[in-house]
Amino acid sequence: MGIAQNLTEVRRNIDLAMNRAAVRPAGDEFKLIAVTKNQGIDEMRQAIDHGITAVGENRVQEVLGKLPELKRTVEWHLIGHLQTNKVRQIVPFADLIHSVDSRRVALEISRVAGKLGKCQDILIQVNAAGEPGKFGIAPEDTLALAQDISSLEHVRLCGLMTIAPQVADPELVRPVFRNLYRLFMELAAIRLDHTDMKWLSMGMTGDYITAVEEGANMVRVGTGIFGARQY
Repeated sequence: MGIAQNLTEVRRNIDLAMNRAAVRPAGDEFKLIAVTKNQGIDEMRQAIDHGITAVGENRVQEVLGKLPELKRTVEWHLIGHLQTNKVRQIVPFADLIHSVDSRRVALEISRVAGKLGKCQDILIQVNAAGEPGKFGIAPEDTLALAQDISSLEHVRLCGLMTIAPQVADPELVRPVFRNLYRLFMELAAIRLDHTDMKWLSMGMTGDYITAVEEGANMVRVGTGIFGARQY
C-alpha cells in the first residue's frame, strides 16, 4: 500500500483502539507523529498532503537538513536522544522535544530558549521497562525531575514519553504502557509550575494499538506509514 492507504489504516486502528480502551486518554487531543527518519522530502510531503501535521526525527542534523525544504508546514518533534551540545541547534526549530531525561539537558534547553525569547515544550523520557543501557529516567525518579524542571523559566513540561522494549507480541509490553499511564496521571494531579501535562507519547509501529488502548494520546509511527526504511 502507499502512504495514503497506510495512513487510512493507521487512523482506523487508532479509532478502534480508542473505542476499546478501558481508560480515558491522557489528554483531550490526539496526535499522530509521522516518524520521518531516513525518509525523503517527497515522501514527507505526501504524508503532509494526507493530513499529517507533525513529524518526528531522531537526529538533530536530519531536522536541520530538511527544514529548508519543508520549513514550518508541519510541527517538528525531536524524538531521539538529545545531547547537551546539540541543544542550541535544535531549540530554535523544535515544537516539542520528547527525550529529556536529566536536569542537565533541561537546564541547557531553558538557557538556550531564554536567549531566544522562547518557552520550549518538552516531555520527560521515562525508561518505563527499566531496560539496562537504554535512555530515559527511572519511573521512581520521574517526579523529582519534574519538580526540578518546574523551576526552570523557559521550558514547559507537557508530559511523558517512553520507548517500550521491542517484542514480537505487543501484549508483552501492555504492562509497561499501563504503568506509565498511571505515572502520568499521578504527575498530572500535582500542580507544578511551568507544567501542562497534556501528552503521553508512547507506542510505535509495532505496538501503537496497545499503547492507545492503555491511554496514549500521542503515537510515533514510521514504518506503518512509509513502509520499510530505505537506507
